[in-house]
Amino acid sequence: MSTTSAFETDIVIIGAGPVGLFAVFQAGMLGMRCTVVDALDAPGGQCSALYPEKPIYDIPGYPRIEAQALIDRLAEQAAPFDPDHRLGRQVSALTQGDDGRWTVATSAGDRITARAVIVAAGCGAFGPNRPPLAGIEAFEDGRSVHYYVRRREDYRGRRIVIAGGGDSAVDWALSLAEVAASVAVVHRRDRFRAAPESERQLKALAAAGRIDLVVPYQLDALEGQGGQLQAVIVRDLDGNARQLDADILLPFFGLAMTLGPIADFGLNLDRNHITVAPATMATSAPGVFAIGDIATYPGKLKLILTGFAEAAAAAHAIHPLVHPGQALHFEYSTTRGLPDKR
Repeated sequence: MSTTSAFETDIVIIGAGPVGLFAVFQAGMLGMRCTVVDALDAPGGQCSALYPEKPIYDIPGYPRIEAQALIDRLAEQAAPFDPDHRLGRQVSALTQGDDGRWTVATSAGDRITARAVIVAAGCGAFGPNRPPLAGIEAFEDGRSVHYYVRRREDYRGRRIVIAGGGDSAVDWALSLAEVAASVAVVHRRDRFRAAPESERQLKALAAAGRIDLVVPYQLDALEGQGGQLQAVIVRDLDGNARQLDADILLPFFGLAMTLGPIADFGLNLDRNHITVAPATMATSAPGVFAIGDIATYPGKLKLILTGFAEAAAAAHAIHPLVHPGQALHFEYSTTRGLPDKR
């Protein structure tokens, strides 16, 4: 990694999550150099920081792959193009010069000039949505209330209550059922906002007695001593209470997002997302593109594989900015192979 604080590159990629890493590969295949900036100390974004062992089921070619393993494969794929990683620092400013080039300033003092910028910042800065339970702070010392699962093995033999109805709740219920002493899933209705096949598997495990589906119920209170959880109290829509014995509560109610400095870049925003043209992923600022979860357009599907396609579209749209007048003859990687890195 270069240590020069002021330098030039072809593309600055803001965000080192899976989509940002794949953008490095796509740009490299078209002969463009990338510098990747991320506030975290290691590549991977949410996949590495929040749930490295979470199983992912919808990556083509992988019936199941853990989040960190996916990041490792993407980093390996991008490595031949020698990306410059600027980690552990936040983008503080984005300005355009008279020549049309962009300068990205970081909290570490970097000033990176590039022909194009790709914002692949996922959800932006993120943190968990906490359930409004009285006294929950006493259990948030890492012993009893966890908002992320980093090592599945830590839950072996434990009594787990999972709250939520989305993909994270369902996927972790399926995974932890293999190692936990018991798993109960609390949701306010019988239908889940997860992939249909995952929901089918969840209900099959419930029918087999391996998971307790507690529906329609909502969290009401926590019981325990010294920060150690002993039971979760839930109530149905009629106010009837039920006690679930538990060592661990996993509340999966999504992430609270904030764009941070990205909100000050002068881009068209729609509810904390950046509006783009779906054919090119171009934003309202010429030379600035957005891909992945942070980008929005009609019909957008928030899937990692969607972000991968967006990375390819952005790279092709950027090529004439980096190589003006140079014809781009698209070839499949199977026939072209990897070009010499620059």
